[in-house]
Order: sequence, then C-alpha cells, then structure tokens
Amino acid sequence: MAATLKLNTDGSPVSMIPLSTMSWKEAILQLILDKVVVLEWHEDWIVRSVHWETRVPAVVILKEYEKRKATIRWSKQNVFLRDGYICQYCGVDVSRKDATLDHVLPLSYGGKNTYENTVCSCGKCNSTKGNDRSIRPKKMPIKPTYHQLVAEKRKLSAVDDRIHPIWTKYINP
Repeated sequence: MAATLKLNTDGSPVSMIPLSTMSWKEAILQLILDKVVVLEWHEDWIVRSVHWETRVPAVVILKEYEKRKATIRWSKQNVFLRDGYICQYCGVDVSRKDATLDHVLPLSYGGKNTYENTVCSCGKCNSTKGNDRSIRPKKMPIKPTYHQLVAEKRKLSAVDDRIHPIWTKYINP
C-alpha cells in the first residue's frame, strides 16, 4: 500500500483512476520542500534520522494545482472496475483474485485489447467460452468515461481493504 494520499488544491484526489498516492519518502520530501500541507498523519509511524524525526503523512494537499488527465487508458483493472467485478456471462460477483479478462472476439480471431472487446469473467465462464465467437456477454462492453470509472471506484473503495481508513473521508466526500 502506498503510504500517502495526494489531494489537489481543491481537496479532491488528483486522480481516482488510479488513486493518486505517493510513497512516504516522496511525501516527506515534498513536505520539506514546502510543496504540500499535511492534513492527516499516520499516528503510529515515525521515521528518524540522526538529527531529525517526523511522523509520516497519511494525507497531503498540494499547494499548486496539478492538472488531471482527460483520458483513461485501457487496462485489465479498469475493465474489471467498469464491470464492477461481475461476470458478464453469468452475472456472479467475482473476487479480485478470481476475476479473469475475456475477449468477446478472441485474440486468435483478430480481437484486440480494447474496452469494446473485453469483459470481466469468472474462471468457469471464461474456460467454457474459450475460443467460441458465438457466446456473447449479456451486455456488450463499451468504453467508459472517466466519471463512470470514478463512480465504480467510489462504490468499491468503501470495502477495499487496501485503502487506509483515514483516506475514506477524502475519497468519498
């Protein structure tokens, strides 16, 4: 888990997809360079040197606005997020570790890694479909907007054990 959540000057995360974080070392460096203001500290995490010690920041806000990216890239995780970790063939909730990526038009038939050709699938359905081009998902996939992915991310972040509890009030306002 990254140690520090990075917020823009408006108080929202610089990015939700992926969530804008920085390493604890970078957070301390940014603090020393006076580029961030610490909003929350990790209460039980202190770093020390010979002449200095500090708690590690849990949440920082930038002093200068950082422009957000306008586009989202295709990735397996973003496809799972778009589909809400639900198998697009049988409709079953799929755990993060059991989710598989399925190509509607298989790669062997010229299918591509695009939002319009990939769906979240459970292992059983993915195995059953194999290279069969005639089996179609219940809902044909589309390219999501940034805001659609952020909405799905917010739904899932409430139960995400990789999100630090302090971060939730900044991610889900």
